[in-house]
Amino acid sequence: MPLCSLEEGLEELKAGRFLIVVDDENRENEGDLVMAAEMVTPEAVNFCVTHARGLLCVPVIGERLDELQVPLMVIENGSEKNQTAFTVSIDYNVDTTTGISAGDRAATILAMMDSATKPGDFNPPWTHLSTAVPSRRSPGQGGSH
Repeated sequence: MPLCSLEEGLEELKAGRFLIVVDDENRENEGDLVMAAEMVTPEAVNFCVTHARGLLCVPVIGERLDELQVPLMVIENGSEKNQTAFTVSIDYNVDTTTGISAGDRAATILAMMDSATKPGDFNPPWTHLSTAVPSRRSPGQGGSH
């Protein structure tokens, strides 16, 4: 699989395409299928859950999570091995159904990016879409999430 430069990767994301971002072999030693949240579609969500088969997760800055009143799932300095800052999972509840379909998950992701979305626009925690607070590290500084 060819590697690309940071600039090439950003161009791929801007074009709405996926990247596989591989983390440090001493951490989780995995690859994450990544795309720009603003470009997500039900087809992209379906591709992720069908082919990547892992946890569908959206990195969101802490300030936005505070605006939406989405709390962390694991306390800081807790027992989770890699200290990944996951939040409780959420579902968008405007014009969606159960939250599990690719369309509902795409709607949730897009709603999280929309500044007009309010905390009450999401169902109570423990639903279908996980979010994580990204680290403050720049790309290339190591680590993950």
